[in-house]
Amino acid sequence: MKKYLFFLGLICAQTVHAAPDTVRVGAYVMSVHDINFHDKEYTARFWLWFVYNNRNFDFVKQLDITNAKSIDTPQSLDDSLGQSKWTMLKMKCAMKESWNVLDFPFDQQHLKIHIENSLFDKNSLVFKPDIRGSKFDPDETLAGWTINNFKVSVTEKTYETGFGDNRVGRDNQHFSAFEISMDIERNAWGLFLKIFVGMYIAFFIAMVGFAPNPWEVEPRFGLPVGGLFAAVGNKYIIDSSLPESTAFTLVDTLHSFTFFSIFAILVVSAICLKLYDNDKKDQCIRVNRIGFRLVSLVYVLVNVVLVALAAAN
Repeated sequence: MKKYLFFLGLICAQTVHAAPDTVRVGAYVMSVHDINFHDKEYTARFWLWFVYNNRNFDFVKQLDITNAKSIDTPQSLDDSLGQSKWTMLKMKCAMKESWNVLDFPFDQQHLKIHIENSLFDKNSLVFKPDIRGSKFDPDETLAGWTINNFKVSVTEKTYETGFGDNRVGRDNQHFSAFEISMDIERNAWGLFLKIFVGMYIAFFIAMVGFAPNPWEVEPRFGLPVGGLFAAVGNKYIIDSSLPESTAFTLVDTLHSFTFFSIFAILVVSAICLKLYDNDKKDQCIRVNRIGFRLVSLVYVLVNVVLVALAAAN
């Protein structure tokens, strides 16, 4: 009986020893700022705290924020909380982000900060989120954006490599990961008017080309061509502040449709001039009037639909 109890105690001791240490972790995000779409980054300032028992953990040296471009040296504070060690870190990181600009400027972005211990995998360390204590500072609002769906959670990150460890069962490495996530939604209408006013003015300049008589060649063709160059310039200015994208964004769609609409104005002017040269003045004036109404109506309707769909997403 004693021998049986001895072996049972030994097995229990090994099981306890093999269990990973639990680290309670939380975050208080002070600010998110310096959003840079072109360089695909933003800056985040936040507090992290860790409560744990294993004295081998050193989060000042072992902390890894895997989706950060750069991490400033954190300010640290060590204390005790009962029998546990309590570490607080004040972080400032330049975070990399793949921005979704399909509906820019009516875009919504999902930000995520992914935190791991770079030395201990999930067999030695498991994070437990401090959901109640983790918050976003409501006084540090992000200008032009609304922040919602802030939360912290724990996931598991798998690296499909043994990092040089060729032992059986070490093909993949699994780490416990703590994540801070939030959604930011742009207050877009003011920005929309600022960046697209040049495009709309360019189109209206082109539409003025309908005002002169169809046989007045210089203003009929000069105004639309001038408007076309202005619209192209406006697109290049907007593109310079956005990341490169293979997808056709709202910016691309609105500008492309503006280009085709100005081209349609030139086509109407060419048809009218041809009719006039063939001594069909009445038909020339009628085509000019129909062309003006058709181009303006289609342009307005298409723009309203495209913008409404982007704003609704």
